[in-house]
Amino acid sequence: MDVLADALRVSGARGALGFMLEAGESWGLWLDSHQGASLHVVARGTLWLHVAGERPVRIGAGDAVLLSPGTAHGMASGPDVRMGACDVESAARARAEGSVFRLGPPPVRTELITVHYAQDPAVTTPVLTALARPLHITASENPGLEKTVDFLTAELARPQIGTTAVVNSVVDLLLVQFIRAWLARRPGERSGSWLGAMRDPVVHDALACIHGAPERPWTTETLAAATSVSRATLSRHFRSALGQTPGAYLTRWRMDLASIRLRDTDEPVEAISGAVGYGSPHAFSRAFRRARGMAPGAYRTRLRGHDPARE
Repeated sequence: MDVLADALRVSGARGALGFMLEAGESWGLWLDSHQGASLHVVARGTLWLHVAGERPVRIGAGDAVLLSPGTAHGMASGPDVRMGACDVESAARARAEGSVFRLGPPPVRTELITVHYAQDPAVTTPVLTALARPLHITASENPGLEKTVDFLTAELARPQIGTTAVVNSVVDLLLVQFIRAWLARRPGERSGSWLGAMRDPVVHDALACIHGAPERPWTTETLAAATSVSRATLSRHFRSALGQTPGAYLTRWRMDLASIRLRDTDEPVEAISGAVGYGSPHAFSRAFRRARGMAPGAYRTRLRGHDPARE
């Protein structure tokens, strides 16, 4: 079971090009918090990333950094350069026109590509939304990422038929490449996040069981047996990596799956309850009400609005 692929698919983590930036010799830009996760990739030159409460970090050519949603941060040509507010209108215009957002006096020293990743609001499992700190990957740690950035830059420089489809596919590929590199190359760095939990083989194997068959009547005991560890070991690893029990994670994931089906399909509640592992609609409704604060039927109605054609 490809746990990462399944989580990204269900969470609806899709990317959209933020803007392309070309910066001169001396510049600084402060970005307010964004609703989605932000991935900054330096195509040429260098910049310094500033995040409140942390020391500035140098980001070199070919490097990439992923920030969780809501992380206000700044970028500048140096660690002590004063940063101004982002010209939101100019950035939005550049994004809409496919043009470049320029800062600082020429000549151009730094080229940056920013991508935003949004998660389906119906999903509460924090695949990208609970990063404890920025995740940084250098060019030497992931040569494949640099090649993808070069391809994306060339596509944007010469738009043609299908460019939008290409860009959308490439920004999704960038996220997967980044996560792969970070998981493979930073074994000693803990993030306290869902992504960080992928490094723990015990947790990863248990998540593979849950994601592979969420409808099965999993317990801590059966998950421990399936992953060849003791119940105490499984519980300890889950709490350390995810801050919750295996049962709590299983319930959360089932509720995410159910929420999507309630919103996007016309399946009866009885069918959905069985598909996500509940023996009766009553048991499912109790669990769903605890998780979402309302009954499944009310949740479906609220998300869809009143539509007589569905009645």
